[in-house]
Amino acid sequence: METIDQAIVHDDAPLCVNDSFEKINLKRIPSDTSSCIKSRYTFGFLGFLGFALVYAMRVNLSVAIVSMVNQTAYPDNDNNIPAMHTILAKWVPPLERNKFAAFVYSGANFGTVISLPVSGWLCSLTLWGGWPLAFYLFGSLGMVWYIFWLLYVYDTPAEHPKIDPQEKLYIEALVEPKHDNNASVPWYHILTSGPMWAITITQCGQSWAFYTLLTELPTYMDRILHFGVQQDAFLSTLPYLTAWIMGLVISSFADSLLERRLLTPLTSMKFWNTIGSLGPSLSFLGAIWAGCDRVWVMIMLSGLGSLQGAIYSGNQMNHIVLAPRYAGTLYGFSNACANACGFLAPYVVGLLIKEHETLSRWHIVFWLAAGINMTTNCFYLFLASAKEQPWSKGST
Repeated sequence: METIDQAIVHDDAPLCVNDSFEKINLKRIPSDTSSCIKSRYTFGFLGFLGFALVYAMRVNLSVAIVSMVNQTAYPDNDNNIPAMHTILAKWVPPLERNKFAAFVYSGANFGTVISLPVSGWLCSLTLWGGWPLAFYLFGSLGMVWYIFWLLYVYDTPAEHPKIDPQEKLYIEALVEPKHDNNASVPWYHILTSGPMWAITITQCGQSWAFYTLLTELPTYMDRILHFGVQQDAFLSTLPYLTAWIMGLVISSFADSLLERRLLTPLTSMKFWNTIGSLGPSLSFLGAIWAGCDRVWVMIMLSGLGSLQGAIYSGNQMNHIVLAPRYAGTLYGFSNACANACGFLAPYVVGLLIKEHETLSRWHIVFWLAAGINMTTNCFYLFLASAKEQPWSKGST
């Protein structure tokens, strides 16, 4: 496939798309021949590390809770993604967004992969009681990361003092047009928008499945499959490791299909969102089928569950398409609703299995997660849109 830089020198240059997925001739776009280490790549890498540390610190609680109080963990709300979505809208050209989103947000899976075994090992130590060491370690790394974030990341390319001029022109030619940042948020239109509710509802279903796995898998493996804390923590990483890898692969493939115009943007988002919901749902059903067979349970959760990585090419970038200047606000709203499931899912699981640590009760938990995930995806299939909404442009 010819690159953007190569295409610009041809008379028959292909078409690109902007945030509204309108066609733009690449001959009119400045070439991105800046240095290899581009400013947006630095932003992407630090964003990836940031999410890795955020989720590493969150996962600490799921592992350490077994050693501390032996009960269900309740994750805190995630206030980081609304801000990241806003920066992605300003820094990343449309045909790179699936890959960028998958890489940055997959830091959550990577952080989980690292944190589960490390936290399990630290909890097994006697030094300082064991489990506090996990919080000291990842908390310290978070403070170091913050220093680099302050030094190398800026809100927009225009504000970056050291960005290559060619990269700056290239990004600004493809990202959303300048908008009035002081414009009031059209909450009425947001709350009555079908496409916005499509994103919100499917994110709630995916969040329910994700948090069921994130907060309950260590407990399930400890109580039902009878793994030790260290072995439990290591094997619990496998679903996140495979989802991390699959997310990167799928996002690159999805961008390739869009660039070749083999799928429309709306079809692409609906298709990959369905894959991202179907895979984890089938993995829960597979775990039910596997019963107490440790090997098959892990194959199901790590194999089919890896398709969860497809959501980055599904609904995750849809906010930017609907309303570029309100992308952060939209994601903040949908993510807040989805994170409510981060509290609700563990609470419901606790009610279902409280004093009844049986395989049949855990099967109810898995059926519930699979059913909610697939049902909410249906809303996305019927209501999703890949067009910028009139209220985003300032007209109602």
